[in-house]
Order: sequence, then structure tokens, then C-alpha cells
Amino acid sequence: MRDLLEKTLHRFEELERQLVDPVILSDSPKLTAAIREHGSLNRLATKYRRFKELNLQIAEARELAEGDDLDMRELAEAELPGLIEAREELWNELLTLTLGGADANRTRCVMEIRGGTGGDEAALFARDLYEMYKRHAETKRWKIEVLDHSATELGGFKEISLSIEGEGVYRELQYESGGHRVQRVPATETQGRIHTSAATVAVMPEPEDVEVDIKPDDYRLDKFCASGPGGQHVNKTESAVRLTHYETGIVVQCQDEKSQHKNLAKALRVLKARVYEVKREAEEKKRSEERKTLVGSGDRSQRIRTYNFPDNRVTDHRIGLTLYKLDQIIAGNLQPVTDALIDYDRQQLRDAFAATE
Repeated sequence: MRDLLEKTLHRFEELERQLVDPVILSDSPKLTAAIREHGSLNRLATKYRRFKELNLQIAEARELAEGDDLDMRELAEAELPGLIEAREELWNELLTLTLGGADANRTRCVMEIRGGTGGDEAALFARDLYEMYKRHAETKRWKIEVLDHSATELGGFKEISLSIEGEGVYRELQYESGGHRVQRVPATETQGRIHTSAATVAVMPEPEDVEVDIKPDDYRLDKFCASGPGGQHVNKTESAVRLTHYETGIVVQCQDEKSQHKNLAKALRVLKARVYEVKREAEEKKRSEERKTLVGSGDRSQRIRTYNFPDNRVTDHRIGLTLYKLDQIIAGNLQPVTDALIDYDRQQLRDAFAATE
């Protein structure tokens, strides 16, 4: 963790220099990328800079408290408790800000929701999850944009891709990656039986263009006519696009926009996020022992949560959390679940760090 903080501060200071560099100032794309990255690192870097300053002040105060000058000793002893308390408070904030590793403070992420086992009911549950995240994003003042979706005749989603932007967006939403299970009586059920169905959620940090450089030669571009539920044509022009990344085999398609150019731009954003995620997961495996007790691993094959409508109950299986507030949570009040997951992760990170001291 200390290495991550040092790297973050080093990069932040490097960006500070770039933002007054005439060469960068004259290059609009690089300047935009530098401003955005500087902004995303600002909170963590400035807090860590202050943390280091407090460490120096505490060391100096302790030295004075052990010195021969009585007045300086009394002054230092009076200041020490406040300095230590401020450092502890700042350390807790740093622990929270670093949950999620180097990507913790990304202000943009891509979320993909897919209906799983359960047919039409699973697709309807996928839509419920989308609505839940949409309302939660609105309360957080995050910006949400639909990149692509595939709807069913009953109004559910086979899958939907979103871009979400805002302060702390990836740090909080990373915990949503995984399998979500619902237990309820479907609207189509005539005998009142409870059905179980599932959906999967993947949350990926959205990298900057300079971090993942994907050229036209790196993928195959297929163009086709967009279609809606049941196969009906939305338009007769080849506005929809499908990208196949040669190196990873990742396939992305987008047909939400009437413009092929706009669909291509959206598809590239999702493709870059997925390619970046592959690289990020490879790095995570190297740190698997360090991260194995943390809940924000992002494994989409893991069943993470059950939504039981008859009992108004939500259970997060990773930390054994059960809340009888399903109606509030599905309405967008996801914060109680997120806060519990962050608290758990923060404590695990604190314990892991203490063990290395």
C-alpha cells in the first residue's frame, strides 16, 4: 500500500509539472488527459502528502519531547496527541481511498449487466438492477450513460452496458461485480410460486486513451443493421457495429445510436475498458495472496448477493451481511451495503498492513 501511495504522489507531481509545460499545453488531447488524471489523483495525493508532513511533525515533536529544553518539551508533549490523532484519521481516509488498488480513484467506469439463469425473469431482474444503479447514481450525482443494450419483448434486458462518471464511482461500484440472485414470484407466475433467477454484473475502470492505445489494425470491424426485441428492424442502414479484438478475442457491439460513428466511439470505450480489465486482472493475480481476503475482487462468477422479495431481505454473502431493507435498496439506496463492504475491506487492509510493519 505504501508503494501505491508513493507511486500516486510521484505521478501526481509529474502531472503538476506537465500542466505548466508549454509542449503539453499546446497539445489539446494530452492536456485534456493530463487534467483528468490530475483531478482523479488530487484527493489521494494531497492527503498522502499531508500524511507524510504529519509523520515528520510527529518525529520532530517526539525528539523535542525527549530533549533538555523544558519549555520545548512541554510544548511538544502538548502537541503530540493532536498530531497523532490527525494522522490516524488521515490514515483511515487513505485506507478507504486505496480500496481497489491503483484504480481506486478512477472517476469513470463501465458497468455491464447480463441476465443469467431464469429466462425472461432473469432479464427483468437485470432491468431491476439497472434501475437500482441508475437511481443510486442520481443520488450520488454521478453521470450515467447507456452505451448499448439488448431488450426483451417483456421489457427486460438480456444485457446492458453503462458508462458511469463521478467522484468515487469505481471505488464504490467495484463491489457490485459478481453474480446477483433474486427470489420472488414473477409477474408471469399464475400459481404464486417463488422462482429463483440470476444476473451478472461486471464493473471495470474506464482507462484514459493514453493508457490503452487500440488502433484500427488491432480489431476487426463488422457493420450490420440494428435490431430490436424479437428481431424487428430498428433501421435499414448499417449503423450497428461489432468489434473483435484480435489479441484477446474480446467482442463488443453497439447499436444504440442511429449514427455508425457514435456507435463505433461507444464500442471502442467498452473495448478499451475490457482490454484494460484483462491486464488489470493479470496484475491482480500477482497480488492474489495480498488481496485474497478483500471482497472487491471483481470475480463475476462468484455469487455475491441474494435479493429475497417475500422476506424483503438482501444478503451479501461475502461478509455475511443481511438487511431487511430490500424495498429501499432496490429503490436505489445502496449506500448501507456499500458502506459495510468498504468498512470490511478497510479493516482487512489495515490488518494486512499491520502484519507487514
